[in-house]
Order: sequence, then structure tokens, then C-alpha cells
Amino acid sequence: MDKFTTLTGIAAPMPMVNVDTDMIIPKQYLKTIARTGLGKGLFDEMRYLDDGSENPDFVLNKPAYRAAQILVAGENFGCGSSREHAPWALLDFGIRCVIAPSFADIFYNNCFKNGILPIALPQEDVDKLMDDAERGANATVTVDLENQTIQGPDGGTVHFDIDPFRKHCLLNGLDDIGLTLEKAASIDAFEAQAEQARPWV
Repeated sequence: MDKFTTLTGIAAPMPMVNVDTDMIIPKQYLKTIARTGLGKGLFDEMRYLDDGSENPDFVLNKPAYRAAQILVAGENFGCGSSREHAPWALLDFGIRCVIAPSFADIFYNNCFKNGILPIALPQEDVDKLMDDAERGANATVTVDLENQTIQGPDGGTVHFDIDPFRKHCLLNGLDDIGLTLEKAASIDAFEAQAEQARPWV
């Protein structure tokens, strides 16, 4: 998993509430267990018209936001089913951070396990960042995980809270497997001791 330290990128505004995981990545994309290639299906039903062409009114299709790495969204983002394909699709598109007033619990946890930083903020702070994001190509925002700050294009700073363990994992690029491998020496020592004590196993 890639480390998350400091991210400076375009923030795209999505002022919708209750964006569920089926909106993020519809069910027809769930046939794969590969984490790559899902970016093309991100927000499929909003992003494409019935004939398969791009919807020019959808935010991520607008020239200013095609390379967005930060999403500023409404409350209860990621609700619905628990599909891990949702953060996979966001990450494959290039989104590394989602800022919203609240998140669905399972989606929130899945983000951390896949290298995405979900930041829950009071509505008034989200409104400020949403206003920043609506500036289009000038909507450059810097997210500093170490210092737990978000800096807007005008230099204004918002502080955010994060669980220390999750912060540690993101800063060091540790998913569940990475956390286990940190204990590789201890695991090897235990297995060697167990083999000597019970060679018949």
C-alpha cells in the first residue's frame, strides 16, 4: 500500500448526501477481484449517458477536475453495501482523500485499508472546503496527515482528528498484511521454537 504523507491536489466538489457504494461503483463491476481497472466505472451512472458517452455535467468529467485527487462530499458518504470495490474504484481513478461531514462505518474502515484518507469534519468546515473546490482549476488543496491539517488555496487551514493507529498505518503504507509482516521476525522465531518443541506437527 502506498504511504500517505502530504497530498497536494485538485479537490472536486460533490455536494450530495447519502452517496452509496452502488453509486460509487455499480454492481456490474463487482465480477472482478482485481483492484485495478475499476476507475473507469467510478460513478458510472452519473458519469456516463445512456449511449455510453461522458456526461459533460458530471464534476469529474469537467476539464478542471479530471485529475482530481481529493473529493469534498456530503454527509453519510459510502453508505449502502459493504463492497470494498468502492475504495478500489476511487483509488484507481486517482482519489486519495475524501472529505465529508460523516461516512458509513464499513466504507470508512475500508478506505484506511486501501490507502485512502477519509476525513470527517464539521459541516461548516466542509462548506468552506466545498467553496474552495468549486473554484475549478484553482481548487488546489494540501492535506498534511502528519500535522493533521488541510490548507485551502487561500492559505486557510482546517485541523482534523484521526485515530493514531490509523494515522500510523497510512503514514507507513501498512495494510493488514503489512502490519503482520512487521512482526515477521517474531513469527519466524515462534515457528522455529514450535518446530523444535513439536517436530511431529
